[in-house]
Amino acid sequence: MTSEQLGDLVPLAGTLGIRVDDAAPQAVVLALDHRRELSTAGGVLHGGALMSLADTAGAVCAFLNLPDGAAGTTTVESKTNLLAAVREGTVTATATPLKAGRTLIVVETETRDAGGRLVAKTTQTQAVLGPR
Repeated sequence: MTSEQLGDLVPLAGTLGIRVDDAAPQAVVLALDHRRELSTAGGVLHGGALMSLADTAGAVCAFLNLPDGAAGTTTVESKTNLLAAVREGTVTATATPLKAGRTLIVVETETRDAGGRLVAKTTQTQAVLGPR
């Protein structure tokens, strides 16, 4: 999957400037650059931007792990621990599947700053959507 394909699939990803670094069923890596317009007071990258990055990485990971015949996936639960402030640079979210089943896919995502420091940890459950 390319960044352009991601932007077509998830328009918010394009709006935020999320890029695809790698996308395979075993791991999805997305990146987001710190920008003033994505920040809170004091120049800290907004938690919502970090959570959107993690949710998008998890969704792509779930999509790449869909069982045969599934039409898609949607987030039904997501929990994020925000662990450190990001004031500059690029953050990357690496999503890996914990369980890929017929009806639910559980994904864990680690978000790290440019120095490799863990800044957020997300666990999410994606529902598998059947054919329409």
